[in-house]
Amino acid sequence: MMDFDVQRCTRRCAATDRELSPGETFYSVLVRDGAEVVRQDYSVEAWQGAPEGAVGWWKSELPSGKSRGPDWAPSDVMLDYFESLAEDPTKEDVRYVMALLMIRRKILRLEDASGEGEGPEMLVVFSAKRETQYEVPVANPGAARIAEIQIEIAQLLESAA
Repeated sequence: MMDFDVQRCTRRCAATDRELSPGETFYSVLVRDGAEVVRQDYSVEAWQGAPEGAVGWWKSELPSGKSRGPDWAPSDVMLDYFESLAEDPTKEDVRYVMALLMIRRKILRLEDASGEGEGPEMLVVFSAKRETQYEVPVANPGAARIAEIQIEIAQLLESAA
């Protein structure tokens, strides 16, 4: 297997030199140029198929500014909400999902996951910002509850764009 360093989209059509617009569909192709592998991008109108000897090609869509993910609340707000959930035993599943979200966003670091022993399965997470370690009971909510949790967290923690 060969590894290639593929450059990012040029945002310009290689055939017409027209700038590609956000949300526009285009084609990319990898071609050999001596010892190098070069990427060329083509608008749909200019695409005539991959040239002979192409290493590979694909169809894609140029991202638009609207396709970004959610703008989450600041880390301190998320940590405050996470800490407040510890006081409400009916929100254990929300707290667990929040812990996973904050691990993914690198607000918390997973220290340990204990599943053996007599007690309930726990995640042990650490906040470097607050220099605090938290124990979070592992919850396995059903599909319907997961959807409810996602909506609840999104409503509370997504910033106005």
